[in-house]
Amino acid sequence: MRKANLLYAQSGGVTAVINATAASVIETAREHAGSIGTVLAARHGILGALGEDLIDTLALSAEELRALAHTPGGAFGSCRFDLDAPEANPTQYDRLFDVFDAHDIRYFLYNGGNGSMDAVAKLAAAARGRGYPLVSIGVPKTVDNDLVGTDCCPGFGSAAKYVALAMLEAGLDLAAMTSRIGRVFVLEVMGRNAGWLAAATALAARTPDEPPHIVLMPEVPFEEEPFIERVRATVERLGYCAVTVSEGIRRADGSLVMEQAHDRKGHVQLGGAGQQISRLIHARLSYKHHWAIPDYLQRAAGHLVSATDHAQARAVGRAAVEFALAGHDGIMAAIRRMADAPYAWSIEPIDVAPIANLERLVPREFIRADGLHVTDAARRYLRPLIEGEIVPPFAGGLPDYPRLQLVPVPRRLAAYAVR
Repeated sequence: MRKANLLYAQSGGVTAVINATAASVIETAREHAGSIGTVLAARHGILGALGEDLIDTLALSAEELRALAHTPGGAFGSCRFDLDAPEANPTQYDRLFDVFDAHDIRYFLYNGGNGSMDAVAKLAAAARGRGYPLVSIGVPKTVDNDLVGTDCCPGFGSAAKYVALAMLEAGLDLAAMTSRIGRVFVLEVMGRNAGWLAAATALAARTPDEPPHIVLMPEVPFEEEPFIERVRATVERLGYCAVTVSEGIRRADGSLVMEQAHDRKGHVQLGGAGQQISRLIHARLSYKHHWAIPDYLQRAAGHLVSATDHAQARAVGRAAVEFALAGHDGIMAAIRRMADAPYAWSIEPIDVAPIANLERLVPREFIRADGLHVTDAARRYLRPLIEGEIVPPFAGGLPDYPRLQLVPVPRRLAAYAVR
């Protein structure tokens, strides 16, 4: 009798620690060689499963796995592709289960955010409906920190550390260059609907006079007059003002402060809200203004990863394999906070169906009454997530990230065109 194989896939925007999860999944599965044949990895998420584009991770040595755990990005490739509902596109599921059967896949671990948890819920239901012996597990990951049901999301802590550090160091530069005409710096961070990363920049400040002086989040409608008055008062007091802006901030009527093109599915590409806010300040107050958009940098920075984040990324990978072997189908490996100080946490399985596609926004108790900054409660929540440093090996002055040679699994089925 052939052993059951495990298929692992990465989905959505990658992070500085998603490969730490991947390495942990592979290492844990190898510890259970009596129950799991091998770990296959789908190239580019669920698209790799549909296209039977699979990788044999047995080719990866223990040394390569250790290096992989300290490498940002997505080693196996990611995607943004939503599965249709089983009843709306049964042939899509026919293909998936044909691939699973052809490669003896009995465990499926999907490492991603909200859309990935929805895929896990759909696959679990489809497998039960077809009587196919598949255990589907969601493995959380997102720099947006917006998954419901988990205290935090692997990937967020390191991105939060990066943007807080960026604000800290830019703030020192800004303070050094203060002039008689006033200076303003605006940092735009990721956050379509949730302002977790913007809130995290508040960790840069030790006193109210240190940057960021204002934090704008999507949870609070942007009102021009109170904002301009706060900028004016800050510059009059300090000579400068630093502002954090979530890319998805909206006006009171619900319109985005800034949006770019729409993609083929009608999704709005964000970016430029920081520039808009910076130019607004200059137009209203004539201050010298600069803005910055870290964009991919905030989720790709593996040179100074949060130790907490790295530990949690590895823990959810290990737990996902163990939950799968225990038969916990249709669940997510969620992080549960047990204490703030000292920070304590554990991993527990939660049903993925009720939380799929939901977004956890920054709660009101984390936002000051004026809507222009965060509270001490937010700082208590955020601080442990950026604690500690994981520094990768360096060579020639740069991180020595590995270039893995990925070995494809021979295809056994006819080609399939993804629709």
